[in-house]
Amino acid sequence: MWYVVQVVGGRERRVLHLVEQLVDDDVLQECFIPQYEIMKKTKGEWKRRSEILLPGYLFLITDKVDQAADELRKVPAFTKLLGNDNAFIPLNADEIAFIDSFTTKDHRVVEMSEGVIEGDEISITKGPLVHQTALVKKIDRHKRLAYVETTMFGRKLNLKVGLEIVRKHRNIST
Repeated sequence: MWYVVQVVGGRERRVLHLVEQLVDDDVLQECFIPQYEIMKKTKGEWKRRSEILLPGYLFLITDKVDQAADELRKVPAFTKLLGNDNAFIPLNADEIAFIDSFTTKDHRVVEMSEGVIEGDEISITKGPLVHQTALVKKIDRHKRLAYVETTMFGRKLNLKVGLEIVRKHRNIST
């Protein structure tokens, strides 16, 4: 089952490192921070970087949730496993499918997509957004971002993912 750990924003990588050090390997099948690739301009040059997809959250996959919760209490920066008073709540099938549709087990990074704009329509030609165009709610061509809407943790989220628009055509009526 997949679970989500809430951590202090900006400390996700530090907490991941501590979890990997302090939690027994037989308790966790996988622990990761979903990320996305983005192009950033630094000193006049575009460079590919990874940013955190869901700031403040760490994902873990385990069949031993009670043991994982006990082990996580060893981690100084641990905040909480998401759930209610009685139990930790795993992600539902749609939430897992959303993350799995953009990433792979050994590479939890949403890679850059490429697309073209023709008139008012966007067509994704390459990358993880190819069959996910309906999820794209907004595009920022200058920052090379697409804003994707999904429901996760019981609420609607707008997530940023990398999108390079390689061509734009305007429909001209005569």
